[in-house]
Amino acid sequence: MVKVLPHKHCVVCGKAVEPDKSYCSDKCEDQLKKDQRRQRMFFLMLFGILIIMILFSLLSAPKG
Repeated sequence: MVKVLPHKHCVVCGKAVEPDKSYCSDKCEDQLKKDQRRQRMFFLMLFGILIIMILFSLLSAPKG
């Protein structure tokens, strides 16, 4: 029977890493941070567009 040493997998590429690490290299860590920044910007832009649409609909509603 083959014994597998305790390990985790890199959250970016899936390679086996030591149990106390989350990334296999600085490149993978940078890639994750870049992806998180991109997701955060997308969310903020989507939220901003939603707020603008709500304000526009409130301001252009017929009064009376």
